Amino acid sequence: MDDLNINWFPGHMTKALRMIQANLKLVDVVIELLDARIPVSSANPVIHQILEGKPRVVALNKIDLAEPEYTKQWIEYFHSQGLQVVALDSMTGKGTKELVSQVEKLGSLKAAKLVSKGVNARAVRAMILGIPNVGKSSLINRLLGMKAVRTADKPGVTRGKQWITIGKNLELLDTPGVLWPKFEDPEVGFRLAMTGAINDDIYDIEKAMSKMLLFLRENYSQRLIERYNLTSPLPEDSIELLGLIGARRGCLRSGGVIDYEKARRMILNEFRNSKLGVFTLDRPNERE
Repeated sequence: MDDLNINWFPGHMTKALRMIQANLKLVDVVIELLDARIPVSSANPVIHQILEGKPRVVALNKIDLAEPEYTKQWIEYFHSQGLQVVALDSMTGKGTKELVSQVEKLGSLKAAKLVSKGVNARAVRAMILGIPNVGKSSLINRLLGMKAVRTADKPGVTRGKQWITIGKNLELLDTPGVLWPKFEDPEVGFRLAMTGAINDDIYDIEKAMSKMLLFLRENYSQRLIERYNLTSPLPEDSIELLGLIGARRGCLRSGGVIDYEKARRMILNEFRNSKLGVFTLDRPNERE
């Protein structure tokens, strides 16, 4: 699967990057929202280059979809890098109060300096950054307690900037989800695709799901066996394994022929919706 090279950088993302860079001077602190399943793969290296030393809080979102033991290790890793980090589930609100507290604490340092120079006191201003489909709008909705931001389960819905007031002490600048022009590591593109950060229509789902099935067979074979009523040992060939699952799930065309495309989509959806359990694709021990 080394030839599975995925890149997706729609034109509006260039404009969004310029907007982010232009507005950084307006904020006191940056919230970097990452997918807890892929904390490294979901970190935009272009964003890191333009942060200009801004105070930053790392927010690991979708912890309900990630393996808890690895989330704990990632929290320890970010702490070791001198960063503030919060584990979040934006759908339930878990961790949001801690996030607001840390952002206000970091940002208040700049606000205090402004007051000392004679500037009127104001709320802390923060910018929220993240790749498409990482959960920015869901997080903001949770913070507001109302459906004030348009959301969708597809990458790239939020297109423009918008300021949102969160209580009396925090103003939040939402930004569009932005990827980067080229994934140097093909594994990053694969993991972004599997977790839904990249539009499913722009990569080779056949190759991607073959890679995914081999990953699941190697690391989570018992989950496949239990979910799809298979028997051990599982086939080493990904197409053969896909066919078995498709047959078990009734993914068939007329005449009883396996509908491989339907089977792939079904497995991918079940992976993303935790029907196969929770997963962390980026592991701390993979870092150099």
